[in-house]
Amino acid sequence: MTSAFANLSDKAAERLWLRPMGPFAGTAAAAAAERGLALPLAGSDLAFSLIELLARGTDGITQVVATLAELQAWSAERGGAVADRVAAQLAALTGARPSWAGLSFARPLLMGIVNVTPDSFSDGGDFREHHRAIAQARALLEEGADIIDVGGESTRPGAVPVSVEEEWRRVEPVIRALADAGAVLSIDTRHARVMAAALAAGARIVNDVSALTGEPESIRIVARSNAPVVLMHMQNDPRTMQRAPSYTLASLDIAEYLEDRIAACVAGGIAPDRIVVDPGIGFGKRADHNLEIIERLSLLHALGRPVLLGLSRKGIVGGSDNTLQPKERLPGSLAGALAGVAQGVQILRVHDIAETRQAVGIWRAATARRDAME
Repeated sequence: MTSAFANLSDKAAERLWLRPMGPFAGTAAAAAAERGLALPLAGSDLAFSLIELLARGTDGITQVVATLAELQAWSAERGGAVADRVAAQLAALTGARPSWAGLSFARPLLMGIVNVTPDSFSDGGDFREHHRAIAQARALLEEGADIIDVGGESTRPGAVPVSVEEEWRRVEPVIRALADAGAVLSIDTRHARVMAAALAAGARIVNDVSALTGEPESIRIVARSNAPVVLMHMQNDPRTMQRAPSYTLASLDIAEYLEDRIAACVAGGIAPDRIVVDPGIGFGKRADHNLEIIERLSLLHALGRPVLLGLSRKGIVGGSDNTLQPKERLPGSLAGALAGVAQGVQILRVHDIAETRQAVGIWRAATARRDAME
């Protein structure tokens, strides 16, 4: 172990990242935390006792697996900026996440998808008419959706952009009707003018696949509105993102990108506790990238922000040959959702609310803490 840590240069170690490995729940988590053998993950009932350390150096990425005791002993011995980085990462990994958009993270939140588009990858055209979109949103709310995410522009691979005027024409009646009914609404857009109009019409959250890089005014609009925001990672744009995406280590590259975007947003006046991060499954990623990101989802907790996972019905669920049509991907979507919940993801963005709610409910019930004599 000492030799593995010794391979880290001071410069690399000062920018290290910590990933909780194999978070666990229930009585085991409580007992391990009580004995000082584990730490809570993001203030939840999950706990972790092993850490993967990732550090980018001139010779590539160094990976070290250690117990918490080994990590802390090495950190104390190294001291200085390295010890400060370890302490900051552990604080981010363990700290409870405050409520967001008025919603508590006592359980995973469910964000229901409503695409008011003719060409979205899964349900394009199903809810193109306003009355159908409104009815679908109300049905998702009845099934237990905490948030409704309304989008008027498809961002599937190869999608052609639409004008701001057309995007707003598609979503405006839907947002106004649902806001009047008291729903917590998210506007799924990368255009500043649509963000501003939607927030004025009653949307509460901005969900931007470009992490507020799409237009210069985006950060200013979100900052002035005090709206919560989801920052998603996307390599390139929807027209080009699947033309040979490339990463050194996708999970680490994405964590570093999102760290930079959080810093830019905070510098632009957006409070940190209004920010949620999303790794952007399927947005400029091959299947192997997506799987590696899912394996290391818990790395994103080191950003200190809640994590949203949007995997529902995506190509990764369609099998290696992608033969399953989007609406045939429910079982795989549920498996992906549970993989996220098991790593402490706080928000699931899904098409199928009732089924996801049931799956998450039984997972939580089965992993809840129980007394030994119960």
